[in-house]
This record gives sequence, structure tokens and C-alpha cells, in this order.
Amino acid sequence: MRKFVLLALAALPLAACSTVKEAVKGPELAPVGYPSALVPRDQTVLVSAREPAPQPASANSLWRTGARAFFIDQRASRVGDILTVQIDIDDSAQTKNTTSAQRTSGMTAGVPHLLGLESSLGKILPGGFDPAKALETNSQTANTGSGSVSRSEKISLTIAAVVSAVLPNGNLVIQGTQEVRTNAELRQLTVSGIVRPEDISSSNTIKHTQIAEARISYGGRGDISTVQKTPAGQALVQRFQPF
Repeated sequence: MRKFVLLALAALPLAACSTVKEAVKGPELAPVGYPSALVPRDQTVLVSAREPAPQPASANSLWRTGARAFFIDQRASRVGDILTVQIDIDDSAQTKNTTSAQRTSGMTAGVPHLLGLESSLGKILPGGFDPAKALETNSQTANTGSGSVSRSEKISLTIAAVVSAVLPNGNLVIQGTQEVRTNAELRQLTVSGIVRPEDISSSNTIKHTQIAEARISYGGRGDISTVQKTPAGQALVQRFQPF
């Protein structure tokens, strides 16, 4: 067992740092694909980038400069606006594959005549040499395999996200994080992706199926999560064991 642990520790430098981190902390979400070159995932929202605050109404007028009236679109459209994301995942998948392959082959070759030297070959080669049966091979292979996958996921959540950027074509980059702590357990929900302004409903909500490059994470950390998680040393050994 000691030799096996030493071999596992010696193989760690050969693996990528991300692989070691994934084995210890679990898988991480990939960055949003399209806007990653234009907009970083973690951004600082500047309040000054928004429009100036509404000014007091002028004399003999109910209108205030910059105010949003009932007839103006109230949906999120600018950096810093808040958008409600409805996450309702109810997916299931079942696959089953079976493969079977078998092959048998054989070959026989002889050299009855070889420039008159076939009789002399018997003096060089071991006894019982027959030029008519100089070479003979046969092989037989068989392969069978089967596999099945049965998976079911159901998540129903609602989270408020913030518009972090507006792409040149008008699409919105959103990201939101929600944390709730109960005693010593912290539940964390994150969502990010790209949405079209046309897909946002009149109530300023959007479904997760309408988010491109969606990255949704639901998890937590705390005493209970620590007990349920595989220890770091055991996870590394299972990740890099050669057999």
C-alpha cells in the first residue's frame, strides 16, 4: 500500500493543476463561450455608467427627466438592470448499447519451387521441413461489450441576475449569485449566460432554456457537505491510480 501511495504522489506533478483541483474540489463550470473574449466573467458594475437619476419635476408639469413612465418598456436592457431567471430543469436520459464482434482468419503458404533450392532448405532448417507448407498462421478474436446509462435531474429555482454587459448585436450578458445560510450550511446558486432582449417577458423574467451558453450551478458548503464529500487524499488516489 505504501508503494502504491508513493507512485500516486510521484504521478501528481505529471498531471495538470486543473485536474488535481477538480479531483479535490469537484468539477467547475466552463467560462461562457461567446462573450469571454469581449467581457470577462467576473466584472465590476459601475453605477456611474447608468443614466443619471431622475430630476425633480419642473413647475406646472408631472414629468420628471429620466423617469420611467407606464408606457416605457420596463424590461432589463442596460448594464446593471436586474432580470429574474426561472430555472425549471426536469430532464431524464436512458441509453443502452450492446456490441458483439467475432473474427476468425487463417493462412497457409508454401514454396514448392524456389530456384531449385527447395531440397537444400531441408539441410538448413529443422527436420520435417515441407516446402509445400512453409508458412501457416491462424487467429481468432472475439469482443463483447454492453453499457447502459439512466439519469434523471429535477431542479426548480428562481434567481435574480444582473446585466453585466451589452454585446454589439444587442444581446445581454447576465450573471447572478444567490447564497442562503442555514446554521452552518451554506447553499449557493449561480447562473450566467447570454439572453436576447426579445425573449424577456413583459414581467421581466426569462426561462433557463432561453439562455445561451448557460452556466447553472447549485451546491453548497458547510459541515454537512464536508461529511458527504470524498476526502482529498482518497480522491487523488482514485483519480490517478494506474489500475
